[in-house]
Amino acid sequence: MSLTMRLAKNVVMSKVNYLKENPEKNMPELLEWARKLDVAGKFSSAFEALEPIAKDPNNNWNIMVRNLLKETSPACMTKLVSNLAFNSEISSMSVREKAAKKYGCNIPWAILMDPTAACNLHCTGCWAAEYQKTANMDYDLLDRIINEGKKLGIYMYIYSGGEPLVRKADLLKLAKKHSDCFFLSFSNATLVDEEFAKASAELGNLVLAISVEGFEKETDMRRGQGTYKKVIEAMDLLKAHGVPFGFSTCYHRYNTEVVGSDEYIDFMVSKGARFGWYFTYIPLGKDAQLDLLATPEQRTYMYRRVREIRETKPIFVLDFWNDGEYVKGCIAGGSSYLHINAAGDVEPCAFIHYSNMNIHDHSLIETLQQPIFKEYQSNQPFNENHLRPCPLLDNPEKLRMMVQRSGAHSTQLLDEEDVVTLTAKTEDISKQWAPQAEKLWQERNEKLKADQEKAAQKAAQRAEERRAAKGKKAKGSAQKEVSEAEGDTK
Repeated sequence: MSLTMRLAKNVVMSKVNYLKENPEKNMPELLEWARKLDVAGKFSSAFEALEPIAKDPNNNWNIMVRNLLKETSPACMTKLVSNLAFNSEISSMSVREKAAKKYGCNIPWAILMDPTAACNLHCTGCWAAEYQKTANMDYDLLDRIINEGKKLGIYMYIYSGGEPLVRKADLLKLAKKHSDCFFLSFSNATLVDEEFAKASAELGNLVLAISVEGFEKETDMRRGQGTYKKVIEAMDLLKAHGVPFGFSTCYHRYNTEVVGSDEYIDFMVSKGARFGWYFTYIPLGKDAQLDLLATPEQRTYMYRRVREIRETKPIFVLDFWNDGEYVKGCIAGGSSYLHINAAGDVEPCAFIHYSNMNIHDHSLIETLQQPIFKEYQSNQPFNENHLRPCPLLDNPEKLRMMVQRSGAHSTQLLDEEDVVTLTAKTEDISKQWAPQAEKLWQERNEKLKADQEKAAQKAAQRAEERRAAKGKKAKGSAQKEVSEAEGDTK
């Protein structure tokens, strides 16, 4: 990290501490301080959007920030700013860009990897169920991946599985060693205990996205009797220790209306969740249940609900599919992230189980240059409508083409599902979603145009007010000088 970036980080950390002293009073002041630093006006639109949030204590985002400041352990608060914001995004962006240019491939913002395929649950429709349950990546290999990733500018690491907390001792050890990185683990949370919560609070750079499918009925339906109660106990433990966490929810035909409801979100907020990941069911493997696929109407419902939640609730939620418009479609294949399964196969995505290379035999940068990843790089985005981002769920013909051209093999050791068989399961649902997605895309573009015009008008009005205020100040100074001159003459 450059000297300038280190100084900037130190200044921001001091401002965060200042904000914690009196959030309601200091939030608007800090925003105005940041605005003055933006001399070129590069982030003027962002400041325009943040101003009403900072000034309104009843705004949902204002409440979320205050809750985070009030209920987060000091170490976690520090690492959220220094590691998640600065190290993984601001200071490392140029490193990733240079590496991408040097090696001619995508360099991701994050790496998703499975420490183990073992799990203490057996959830219906789990995308990881097709992997061999004895597969593991040992501590040295995980450490090697992180070391190689940091050289490329990657400071964000995400765990999935299997159940990552089967290896919680190693995860804590890695978080301690790589104290400049930020770690997020998807987890069923049934293995969270007092010791783990305490260690997480002290380290500050390891948080959980807890898998939950709704309330007790919906969660236990897929995850097994008694799972929901253990999840709630884990949330209470983490909140008590000031460890931020979020929820991870798969919506499907039988729970969409529940997990999108105000009741569900309000309950998650009350338990202490700061963020929420929504995924939709993907029919992987020989035992996939096609009746679990969300209908186009349910996907439309979630598209609208996620945006309503972001506008009204003190929690940040996102939808892995329906938020494609903000990231130009699919983020897999190293564009923003990749997946390494517990056997070491380096895959484009957690839901795309095809690969040309294994991390045991190749360096990280070599796996980013493998044929299936190069296919992703040359074909993204897979659709001009970014509400149809996925090459499996929304554009199955694209996935077939890429896998066949790259010669990538199936990494599902239990059934080695070929790409033709896999994509046949999503052909119908992709065609059903297409007209709904087109309506939403048109609606989105019309709203975006109107919002941009409104923002431009507001920015022009604010600029005029500033010019007027500056002129008034200059006039006042001139009048003062005249008065002082007349006094000297007398």
